[in-house]
Amino acid sequence: MAEGLCKSRNSVLLPAKLLDGRIGLKKPSSHSVIQSSNSMDQKDNLLGVVGTVFKWKKIIIYTCLATAVGASIIALLLPVYYRSTTVFYAASPDLASPEAIFGQSSKAPKYYGTGNDTERLISIANSGELASFMIDSFNLYQRYDIDPGSKLGPYTVRLKFAKHFNVAKTKYDALELSVEDEDKEMAAKMANTAREYIASVSQKLIKESQKKLLAIFENNIRQNEGQLDSLNKKLQKIRKEYGVYNADAQSESLSELLAKAESKFYNTQATIEAMRGIPELRDTIKFLNASLKGYENELSKLNERMDTFNSGMGIVEVMEGSHLHATANLARDREHFKLIKNAYDTDFPTIMLLETAQVPLVKSRPKRSLIVIASVIIAFVFSVIGIIIFDTYKDVDWKKILAQ
Repeated sequence: MAEGLCKSRNSVLLPAKLLDGRIGLKKPSSHSVIQSSNSMDQKDNLLGVVGTVFKWKKIIIYTCLATAVGASIIALLLPVYYRSTTVFYAASPDLASPEAIFGQSSKAPKYYGTGNDTERLISIANSGELASFMIDSFNLYQRYDIDPGSKLGPYTVRLKFAKHFNVAKTKYDALELSVEDEDKEMAAKMANTAREYIASVSQKLIKESQKKLLAIFENNIRQNEGQLDSLNKKLQKIRKEYGVYNADAQSESLSELLAKAESKFYNTQATIEAMRGIPELRDTIKFLNASLKGYENELSKLNERMDTFNSGMGIVEVMEGSHLHATANLARDREHFKLIKNAYDTDFPTIMLLETAQVPLVKSRPKRSLIVIASVIIAFVFSVIGIIIFDTYKDVDWKKILAQ
């Protein structure tokens, strides 16, 4: 009975089973005891860290103050830069085609370029050609205080220019070109000059392609002119040899002459046969026989001429077809050459300007406040870490450890 009952705090006897946890009362487990112990250790460690930091608070404060003063002095000594930005789009190459320039295309031209056209402008902007042009145009060796005669001078000036120059594609597929300089007006001038040079180089690339096309058409024109001249000479020779100058008209005329000659010959022959038995018409018959002989010769010559004409007519027609084809090719090539030449001599846009570079009103860098704040934060973090490490291992005999 005494084993089954237990006395509570109010001296009430309760069954021992109720104390086993069946009414929600649990005995603390060993795991919960360990967790509680670890939690207490962590709190003690954190309190130890806070205590260490608090103990060395003056050093931390002095370090942060010294860093703030030093960062402020350095920030004030840094040169001030101004950034000027110009925004533009790539123009479509269709605007450079002769058909688009002179309004001979049935399709409406595209005014804005594709992604490939934008990438081409970015490649030009990042090319060494643009860097060389800007270095020479604005005397960047002197502006960046770089000795042009030094071994690394060209490399250093390009590196410095690249640091102050940037071109990037925006989320709207426009190109944003920026230039930084200590002189705000110079920054705007350099940005606009760089944009115009990119446009001129892009135009030059297209004009070089047009120049190659002009050379091709010019060569075709020379070949067609030579071929046409050769055909003219051959055609004149064949026409003279076969007497074929106008196939249709000559064929009709010869056929008519041949028919008349045959008619005269056969009529005269029939008349002679009819008069042959009449003695009184002997003299008339002699005259008709002479005429018949003439008609026979005429008919023979007309037949020979017709045979010659028929032999040469096919050759002449082939030659005339070749001549017409060569003439059409020559006319077409001359027309294309004229269009491309006019396009080559015309200035066409390669960029669509959205915003010119303006003289900036505020500086782009340095952000002195951010420099000082970041320096103080870094000094604070490293000071705390250094103090914790120093305080943790201050009792360690480093000589003994190093000796081992």
